[in-house]
Amino acid sequence: MNNYDQQAVLQFLDNNHISYECIEHPHVETIDAINVLNLPNSAYIVKNLFLRDDKKRHYYLVTLAKDKQANLKQLRTTIQSRPLSFASSDDLQQYLGLQPGSVTPFGLLNDSDNIVTFIIDKDCVEQPLIAIHPNTNMATLWLNPQDLLKLLEDKGQTIIPVTL
Repeated sequence: MNNYDQQAVLQFLDNNHISYECIEHPHVETIDAINVLNLPNSAYIVKNLFLRDDKKRHYYLVTLAKDKQANLKQLRTTIQSRPLSFASSDDLQQYLGLQPGSVTPFGLLNDSDNIVTFIIDKDCVEQPLIAIHPNTNMATLWLNPQDLLKLLEDKGQTIIPVTL
């Protein structure tokens, strides 16, 4: 597994000539906590869920608009999966190198074997910006969602855009 911390994520973006803005802030673990900070462009902040199927054979990182609810039964049907539930903090650490409360698509940079499938809500893809943590929940980073998808595609990550 790679070990992309905040500094490594920013360096990776710089090396790939990706434009971004990063703001450091107090530790946050929930959408409610980050909303209190009144960050600029907060409408583009997303939430991220780390899920697994009931047999622990498939893992998914799901990114959706912060004001949407994820219907796991509907998502299961959409992606033709076995029943879904939240993965454990041990699985989160093992596959994405992240702690609970800091789940982000940048954790996929730590998934060197591309075990985790990235599922992103099409609404997030169609926005001009996406706001996500740079592998720590003490900062938020804004970038073009197309740049994020291209970086992950170039890495070989499986990406499934869905309507949630």
